[in-house]
Amino acid sequence: MLSAKRNISLFLKTFLIVGFGYFFWLMLKITLEYIPFNPEVSFLMIKQTEVVDRPEYLTFFYAHVYTSIFVLLSGFLAILRQNFGLKNLHRNMGKVYIFLILIFAAPSGIYMGVFANGGFLSKISFVILGFLWWFSTYKAYQLARQKKFKEHKQWMWRSFAFTLSAITLRMWKVIIVYLFHPNPMDVYQIIAWLGWIPNILIIEYLITKKHI
Repeated sequence: MLSAKRNISLFLKTFLIVGFGYFFWLMLKITLEYIPFNPEVSFLMIKQTEVVDRPEYLTFFYAHVYTSIFVLLSGFLAILRQNFGLKNLHRNMGKVYIFLILIFAAPSGIYMGVFANGGFLSKISFVILGFLWWFSTYKAYQLARQKKFKEHKQWMWRSFAFTLSAITLRMWKVIIVYLFHPNPMDVYQIIAWLGWIPNILIIEYLITKKHI
Protein backbone atom coordinates (compact mmCIF):
# COMPACT_ATOMS: atom_id res chain seq x y z
CA MET A 1 0.00 0.00 0.00
CA LEU A 2 2.76 2.41 0.98
CA SER A 3 4.72 1.44 -2.12
CA ALA A 4 1.68 2.14 -4.31
CA LYS A 5 1.26 5.61 -2.78
CA ARG A 6 4.93 6.35 -3.39
CA ASN A 7 4.62 5.24 -7.02
CA ILE A 8 1.54 7.44 -7.51
CA SER A 9 3.32 10.38 -5.89
CA LEU A 10 6.38 9.85 -8.11
CA PHE A 11 4.16 9.62 -11.20
CA LEU A 12 2.34 12.85 -10.32
CA LYS A 13 5.61 14.69 -9.69
CA THR A 14 7.06 13.43 -12.96
CA PHE A 15 3.88 14.42 -14.81
CA LEU A 16 3.99 17.86 -13.19
CA ILE A 17 7.63 18.42 -14.14
CA VAL A 18 7.20 17.19 -17.73
CA GLY A 19 3.98 19.18 -18.16
CA PHE A 20 5.52 22.35 -16.80
CA GLY A 21 8.62 21.83 -18.93
CA TYR A 22 6.49 21.62 -22.08
CA PHE A 23 4.49 24.76 -21.34
CA PHE A 24 7.59 26.61 -20.18
CA TRP A 25 9.20 25.82 -23.53
CA LEU A 26 6.14 27.25 -25.32
CA MET A 27 6.31 30.42 -23.18
CA LEU A 28 10.04 30.70 -23.90
CA LYS A 29 9.33 30.57 -27.64
CA ILE A 30 6.87 33.45 -27.23
CA THR A 31 9.42 35.46 -25.24
CA LEU A 32 12.14 34.91 -27.84
CA GLU A 33 9.92 36.50 -30.49
CA TYR A 34 10.66 39.85 -28.83
CA ILE A 35 14.44 39.48 -29.02
CA PRO A 36 15.93 41.68 -30.36
CA PHE A 37 13.63 44.61 -29.62
CA ASN A 38 11.04 44.85 -32.37
CA PRO A 39 7.78 46.76 -31.82
CA GLU A 40 6.18 45.23 -34.92
CA VAL A 41 5.98 41.52 -34.08
CA SER A 42 3.38 39.19 -32.60
CA PHE A 43 1.20 40.76 -29.86
CA LEU A 44 2.68 44.22 -30.40
CA MET A 45 1.22 44.31 -33.91
CA ILE A 46 -2.24 44.88 -32.39
CA LYS A 47 -0.93 47.38 -29.81
CA GLN A 48 0.49 49.96 -32.21
CA THR A 49 -1.71 52.73 -30.78
CA GLU A 50 -0.07 52.30 -27.38
CA VAL A 51 3.38 51.79 -28.91
CA VAL A 52 3.13 55.04 -30.89
CA ASP A 53 1.20 57.24 -28.44
CA ARG A 54 2.72 56.09 -25.15
CA PRO A 55 6.55 56.06 -25.12
CA GLU A 56 6.59 54.23 -21.77
CA TYR A 57 4.42 51.33 -23.00
CA LEU A 58 7.26 49.35 -24.55
CA THR A 59 9.36 49.73 -21.39
CA PHE A 60 6.59 48.22 -19.28
CA PHE A 61 5.87 45.58 -21.91
CA TYR A 62 9.45 44.36 -22.16
CA ALA A 63 9.87 44.49 -18.37
CA HIS A 64 6.85 42.22 -18.07
CA VAL A 65 7.73 39.80 -20.86
CA TYR A 66 11.43 39.41 -20.07
CA THR A 67 10.99 38.95 -16.31
CA SER A 68 7.90 36.72 -16.46
CA ILE A 69 9.79 33.81 -18.02
CA PHE A 70 12.24 33.86 -15.10
CA VAL A 71 9.34 34.24 -12.67
CA LEU A 72 7.80 31.05 -14.05
CA LEU A 73 11.03 29.07 -13.75
CA SER A 74 12.13 30.35 -10.34
CA GLY A 75 8.59 29.98 -8.96
CA PHE A 76 8.35 26.39 -10.13
CA LEU A 77 11.73 25.49 -8.63
CA ALA A 78 10.77 27.19 -5.37
CA ILE A 79 7.40 25.41 -5.22
CA LEU A 80 9.10 22.02 -5.66
CA ARG A 81 10.93 22.73 -2.37
CA GLN A 82 13.93 20.65 -3.44
CA ASN A 83 17.54 21.74 -3.79
CA PHE A 84 18.59 19.07 -6.34
CA GLY A 85 22.05 18.92 -4.78
CA LEU A 86 22.55 22.68 -4.91
CA LYS A 87 22.88 24.53 -1.62
CA ASN A 88 19.85 26.69 -0.75
CA LEU A 89 18.37 26.39 -4.27
CA HIS A 90 14.81 26.55 -2.93
CA ARG A 91 15.50 29.66 -0.87
CA ASN A 92 17.45 31.43 -3.61
CA MET A 93 14.84 30.69 -6.27
CA GLY A 94 12.18 31.98 -3.90
CA LYS A 95 14.09 35.23 -3.48
CA VAL A 96 14.45 35.64 -7.25
CA TYR A 97 10.75 34.88 -7.74
CA ILE A 98 9.58 37.38 -5.12
CA PHE A 99 11.97 40.14 -6.21
CA LEU A 100 11.03 39.91 -9.89
CA ILE A 101 7.29 39.95 -9.20
CA LEU A 102 7.28 42.77 -6.66
CA ILE A 103 9.62 45.07 -8.57
CA PHE A 104 9.00 44.28 -12.24
CA ALA A 105 6.45 41.68 -13.34
CA ALA A 106 3.38 42.61 -11.28
CA PRO A 107 3.68 46.44 -11.54
CA SER A 108 4.24 46.23 -15.30
CA GLY A 109 1.35 43.76 -15.57
CA ILE A 110 -0.96 46.19 -13.79
CA TYR A 111 0.08 48.98 -16.17
CA MET A 112 -0.50 46.76 -19.21
CA GLY A 113 -3.86 45.69 -17.81
CA VAL A 114 -5.08 49.27 -18.06
CA PHE A 115 -4.58 49.02 -21.85
CA ALA A 116 -5.68 45.41 -22.31
CA ASN A 117 -7.72 44.37 -25.34
CA GLY A 118 -11.35 43.41 -24.88
CA GLY A 119 -12.75 46.53 -23.28
CA PHE A 120 -13.55 47.35 -19.67
CA LEU A 121 -14.17 43.76 -18.53
CA SER A 122 -10.75 42.62 -19.70
CA LYS A 123 -9.01 45.66 -18.28
CA ILE A 124 -10.55 45.29 -14.80
CA SER A 125 -9.71 41.58 -14.71
CA PHE A 126 -6.04 42.06 -15.61
CA VAL A 127 -5.67 44.95 -13.15
CA ILE A 128 -7.24 42.89 -10.35
CA LEU A 129 -5.00 39.97 -11.29
CA GLY A 130 -1.92 42.20 -11.12
CA PHE A 131 -2.81 43.55 -7.68
CA LEU A 132 -3.64 40.09 -6.29
CA TRP A 133 -0.40 38.72 -7.76
CA TRP A 134 1.63 41.47 -6.10
CA PHE A 135 -0.20 41.20 -2.77
CA SER A 136 -0.02 37.39 -2.49
CA THR A 137 3.69 37.47 -3.29
CA TYR A 138 4.35 40.24 -0.78
CA LYS A 139 2.35 38.33 1.85
CA ALA A 140 4.46 35.22 1.19
CA TYR A 141 7.63 37.29 1.57
CA GLN A 142 6.36 38.88 4.79
CA LEU A 143 5.46 35.50 6.34
CA ALA A 144 8.86 34.05 5.42
CA ARG A 145 10.53 36.97 7.20
CA GLN A 146 8.38 36.17 10.25
CA LYS A 147 9.37 32.48 9.97
CA LYS A 148 5.73 31.43 9.61
CA PHE A 149 6.63 28.88 6.98
CA LYS A 150 3.33 27.00 6.78
CA GLU A 151 1.44 30.19 5.96
CA HIS A 152 4.32 31.30 3.72
CA LYS A 153 3.97 28.10 1.70
CA GLN A 154 0.22 28.63 1.27
CA TRP A 155 0.64 32.20 0.07
CA MET A 156 3.40 31.14 -2.31
CA TRP A 157 0.98 28.66 -3.84
CA ARG A 158 -1.59 31.44 -4.20
CA SER A 159 1.02 33.62 -5.85
CA PHE A 160 2.06 30.81 -8.19
CA ALA A 161 -1.58 30.22 -9.13
CA PHE A 162 -1.64 33.80 -10.42
CA THR A 163 1.74 33.30 -12.10
CA LEU A 164 0.39 30.30 -13.99
CA SER A 165 -2.31 32.48 -15.52
CA ALA A 166 0.28 33.27 -18.22
CA ILE A 167 -0.07 29.64 -19.27
CA THR A 168 -3.70 28.87 -18.45
CA LEU A 169 -5.18 31.87 -20.25
CA ARG A 170 -3.45 30.72 -23.43
CA MET A 171 -4.76 27.18 -22.91
CA TRP A 172 -8.30 28.51 -22.50
CA LYS A 173 -7.88 30.67 -25.60
CA VAL A 174 -6.99 27.66 -27.74
CA ILE A 175 -9.91 25.63 -26.35
CA ILE A 176 -12.50 28.41 -26.73
CA VAL A 177 -11.43 29.41 -30.23
CA TYR A 178 -11.35 25.75 -31.36
CA LEU A 179 -14.79 24.93 -29.96
CA PHE A 180 -16.79 28.13 -30.41
CA HIS A 181 -14.96 30.43 -32.90
CA PRO A 182 -16.05 33.62 -31.10
CA ASN A 183 -15.19 37.22 -31.95
CA PRO A 184 -11.53 37.93 -31.00
CA MET A 185 -12.49 40.70 -28.57
CA ASP A 186 -15.00 38.40 -26.88
CA VAL A 187 -12.23 35.87 -26.41
CA TYR A 188 -10.16 38.43 -24.52
CA GLN A 189 -13.05 39.17 -22.16
CA ILE A 190 -13.52 35.48 -21.39
CA ILE A 191 -9.92 34.38 -20.97
CA ALA A 192 -9.07 37.47 -18.93
CA TRP A 193 -11.13 35.91 -16.12
CA LEU A 194 -10.75 32.21 -16.92
CA GLY A 195 -6.98 32.57 -16.95
CA TRP A 196 -6.73 33.05 -13.17
CA ILE A 197 -10.01 32.44 -11.31
CA PRO A 198 -10.05 28.62 -11.70
CA ASN A 199 -6.36 28.55 -10.67
CA ILE A 200 -6.92 30.33 -7.38
CA LEU A 201 -10.12 28.38 -6.64
CA ILE A 202 -8.21 25.11 -6.99
CA ILE A 203 -5.47 26.35 -4.65
CA GLU A 204 -8.00 27.58 -2.08
CA TYR A 205 -9.70 24.18 -2.19
CA LEU A 206 -6.39 22.37 -1.63
CA ILE A 207 -5.50 24.71 1.25
CA THR A 208 -8.95 24.21 2.83
CA LYS A 209 -8.56 20.43 2.57
CA LYS A 210 -5.07 20.74 4.09
CA HIS A 211 -3.37 19.25 1.02
CA ILE A 212 -1.10 22.32 0.94
